[in-house]
Amino acid sequence: SRRLVVKRAGVCDRESCNQAAHSRPAPALRETVSAGTCGDCPVSDGRSMSLLFPIALVLSIVCLAAPAWADFKAGVDAYHRGDYATALRELRPLAEQGHAVAQYNLGLLYANGQGVPQDDAQAGQWYAKAALQRHAKAQVDLGALCIKGQDIPQDYTMASFLCRLAADQGNALAQVKLGRMYERGKGVPRDFVRANMWYSLAAASGEEFGAELRDALAKRMVPSQIVEARKLAREWKPKTKLATITPTSKP
Repeated sequence: SRRLVVKRAGVCDRESCNQAAHSRPAPALRETVSAGTCGDCPVSDGRSMSLLFPIALVLSIVCLAAPAWADFKAGVDAYHRGDYATALRELRPLAEQGHAVAQYNLGLLYANGQGVPQDDAQAGQWYAKAALQRHAKAQVDLGALCIKGQDIPQDYTMASFLCRLAADQGNALAQVKLGRMYERGKGVPRDFVRANMWYSLAAASGEEFGAELRDALAKRMVPSQIVEARKLAREWKPKTKLATITPTSKP
């Protein structure tokens, strides 16, 4: 079986470099990752839950040498043509060389079963490699796999840790998921104030579901809790020092 080992270490800023160079979001794919009810998943609220798996095929040459950029673009073009075998062939060498965006997208191919058999364990390994380099979407999707608990052990504590890494970078989906965990006490102590804070931050980034959850939770809170949650949201700042995550095999 597989487990995730957490350690503290420095992280590469390659992903932040890519993000700084491109302000437009990449296209997104909606992929169902759990058939569980709201008790099983922190972003489901009594309804079938679909996670956005953004296919962050960002055309960035900032952190790629010219030959690698050509291979990456070839993988991007192949993906958009639906030629997943070619996309896999072009992206895998880059992922093996340590390019976070390629690692994340290779994980997506495994998660979605595109060009390869669907395999959460393989997806999780590639997400973890990208997560080491502060790739927020990889951290969120790896957290989702820990919640799902298929091919890798279900682990809400690890999921909350991963989502916090991404939430601390300002990822709105991670903030919603982390808020849901605080609201339900999944992987973290139950805390309505913290939940409301994370929902508010997600809402401020344009995440409508965050606003809905914040307003619904506020009806269950006393005024002093709401005041505290708003104060925490105002004072919140993105963090730069992040823990890293790496998968390993358990004997």
